[in-house]
Amino acid sequence: MGTSGTTPLAQAWGEQATTEALRQSLRPPPGALPVPPATDRAAWDLDGGLVHAGTVRQVVDRAEADRGTPWPQPRATLWADYVRTGDRVRYEREVFGRQQRLARAAVAAAATADEAWLDEVADGVVTLCEQSTWCWSAHDDAHGRKGWLVPDVTDPYLDLGAGEVAGQLAWVDHLLGPLLDERVPGLRARVRHEARRRVLDPYLDRRDWWWLGNGRPVNNWNPWICGNVLLAALVLVDGQDEAQLRARLVAQTVADVDVFVATLPADGAVDEGSSYWWEGICRLLEMLDVLQHATGGRLDAAGVPALRESLAFLHRMHLGGGWYLAFADSSPRPTRAQPWDVPHRWAVLLRDEDARRHAAAHRDPAGPVAGEGRGLGRLLRAVADPAWAGAAGEHAEPSGTVWLPSVQVLLTHAATGAHRLSLAVKGGHNGENHNHNDVGSVTVALDGVPVLVDPGRPTYTRQTFGPDRYELWPMQSRWHNVPLVRGSGQGVGARYAASAVGLVDDEPADGRAGLALDLAGAYGREDVRSWRRRAVLDGEVVTVTDAWDLAPAPRAGGDGDPDDDGPTRLHWMVAGTVRLTGAGRAEVEPLEGDGRLVLTWEPALEATVEAKDLDDPYLVEPWGPRLTRLALDADVGPEGGQGSCALRVEVR
Repeated sequence: MGTSGTTPLAQAWGEQATTEALRQSLRPPPGALPVPPATDRAAWDLDGGLVHAGTVRQVVDRAEADRGTPWPQPRATLWADYVRTGDRVRYEREVFGRQQRLARAAVAAAATADEAWLDEVADGVVTLCEQSTWCWSAHDDAHGRKGWLVPDVTDPYLDLGAGEVAGQLAWVDHLLGPLLDERVPGLRARVRHEARRRVLDPYLDRRDWWWLGNGRPVNNWNPWICGNVLLAALVLVDGQDEAQLRARLVAQTVADVDVFVATLPADGAVDEGSSYWWEGICRLLEMLDVLQHATGGRLDAAGVPALRESLAFLHRMHLGGGWYLAFADSSPRPTRAQPWDVPHRWAVLLRDEDARRHAAAHRDPAGPVAGEGRGLGRLLRAVADPAWAGAAGEHAEPSGTVWLPSVQVLLTHAATGAHRLSLAVKGGHNGENHNHNDVGSVTVALDGVPVLVDPGRPTYTRQTFGPDRYELWPMQSRWHNVPLVRGSGQGVGARYAASAVGLVDDEPADGRAGLALDLAGAYGREDVRSWRRRAVLDGEVVTVTDAWDLAPAPRAGGDGDPDDDGPTRLHWMVAGTVRLTGAGRAEVEPLEGDGRLVLTWEPALEATVEAKDLDDPYLVEPWGPRLTRLALDADVGPEGGQGSCALRVEVR
């Protein structure tokens, strides 16, 4: 078993990735992961060892606060919430809390080798082993198959959550295995039984998992799950007669993740947006890092072309400060601490100075190198990386002009005296991963702070990925910076797409770049002959010109009066304070900074301002209590015709 021979990893590694070769090249389980175990007391010496002492001490302090308190309990009623009310957060909060407490205890045990901490670890491990399912309630299929409101323990489902627990238990075993054998004999055997039953056997026995590309496009689930299966295979399949199974599992994860690698576009774009870089590309890079170590360098992916461009995507989407270009379900300002050591490590490996500097800018030399919130493995990898610990807190400016043809996204910047103006334009289609109906959307930022914005996504619920997804307002085109045409928003699916997409200049550069495209195909209305949008940043001005050609409105029932369903408007979602200051003119005070933007439009279409109050924490965090929709009335009647409007955005 191995890779197919035509996919990227297969081309890079050939026979070295087969079961037979891996059986010979894999390091033994105790040394398979790239972090020193707790038995290496020199490495875990907090007064001069390898690990980052300041971070470890802070984790131990938080672990101390846990002691004597009840472990989080993911109760059956919380599991049922997902079906009953659509709420997945309450159950996940308990699951994540349990795993984070175990991560803290494991680090405390490694730092101290104290038997009391080993007991705390044992308690956490057993609670996971006795948990009915490792699957998250939003993913499990027991309700769909059987109508149950409890998990089906006889038929485990392999999702992100199940993979995460298996991966965490592998890291615990790698870190503390011999110490746990002495303190709690039999515990490690229980872990191996549960990992085989819940994750490894289902992974091999069922090859119809959708995240392997069976009938659906692969996305971040693929490397996320494959990476955790790899960890479990390397560490928890360690019997004397299991070497063949171990190598088979590793070879299968390589072949399966190669399906994902094969989908990576040459320009490195992630159609799920920059927030999902962390759950797709980053997970892939972590898996490849482990593979490189576990095979003694034989499986080295540094030469795979797509990885360099995929690494660069993150810093290319940077607007400035903590802000990033948002599209799809991506957040404009990620709040959770991310494992910045991963892009830093790979940037050093690939000698990408821009990516290295961008990652280093997120390292506070006086602060911890990581936390337990993103998983035990990520925490351990960071505390054992001296290069990351020593990375200077550098300043990183946004990249130059970026054009990503695979997703039809242009991002460019220009200095405007004391300020920086940024323009982003998105074409694409409405069948992308984590899609919002946003074909033709425009983002404008001042000094990195978005002003004409994409709202982002709300808290995930059952509705988010169900048939009613587009009843959620943040997913609808009428709440993005695209036209509303005779009352119609954009359609859902890949056939609703931009056409005639092209750069305004063949060789765009900072200070002068733009994108032209026709939005007609995104609406699915035969009466939209064309809707051409041209967005350009030229020096100190952004100009967005819309030109439309509408046929007479279709007649109701095929005859009778024209069926003009509603108004035609140009919508602009604004973050900050908006004031209409005259015909065809508005001023905007951004959320941050001391600059102002002046918006003017010609002709001076009638404008209305509507506040959109926000109460979802994922939306409130970046934008505050409200966004504003500026609507320009294009006044296209049932008789149709041609028209145009040019919006200018300038720094005051």
